[in-house]
Amino acid sequence: MKQSTTKWVLGHKVTPHNTTGNYDLALGETPPGVPGPPPHLHHNLEESFLITEGEMEFMINGETRIVKAGESVDLPPNTLHTFRNAGTGPCKWVNIHSPKGFRAFFEKLGIESEKDNAREDSVAPHIIEEVIKTAASYDMQIKM
Repeated sequence: MKQSTTKWVLGHKVTPHNTTGNYDLALGETPPGVPGPPPHLHHNLEESFLITEGEMEFMINGETRIVKAGESVDLPPNTLHTFRNAGTGPCKWVNIHSPKGFRAFFEKLGIESEKDNAREDSVAPHIIEEVIKTAASYDMQIKM
């Protein structure tokens, strides 16, 4: 299987990796001050983050939690969540969704990192509109 290319997805640099198991694995980097996706939950997906550098502020079921390098967070199905880099430096992270399937969200809605202005284009109004319109097809239930 061909390795996926790095893309900017809603202001985050994401590189999906091939796996042989029934899960999706991606490495990510979030610049300082960048918010995550709108608050959402997954009915059928479990999601985990491992912070490898910096820190990320998570909102989980209405509560705020700072997750620092070396720490992780597990998000069972039907857990309302979002995140943002509230720090002053970049945050690097590993993201897992299980079972497989969410990788298609990154690949379909991301902007190839080599393109000029990819980061800015990844948060353009037409991209946000497409995310809102198609999120449910990736088991991403947006709760605005």
